[in-house]
Amino acid sequence: MTSTKDTSPLAAVSHLLSFALVVGGGSGLLHEWWGWLHFMGFVRFVVPDGYEVYSYVVMVVLGLAVGAAGCARRSKPRMRSRPMTTPVTGRG
Repeated sequence: MTSTKDTSPLAAVSHLLSFALVVGGGSGLLHEWWGWLHFMGFVRFVVPDGYEVYSYVVMVVLGLAVGAAGCARRSKPRMRSRPMTTPVTGRG
């Protein structure tokens, strides 16, 4: 299988980080609220005691922001720099 999209390494890292933050925060919220889904249990070492729910919500929002920024950066066309020109004056 070949892909026609040219993904830069920075975009791939941002997508991976976004996935880890969203899934980790979501699974942490599910674990806090209902006591199940111990998927990605390492995130419990990242959040401070007493602020688990707030930290997991921040992780989900941050993951969505990183994913949106990675997609926006990839879809934006590169601008070419034009050489500076001096304005033409009407001296004769």
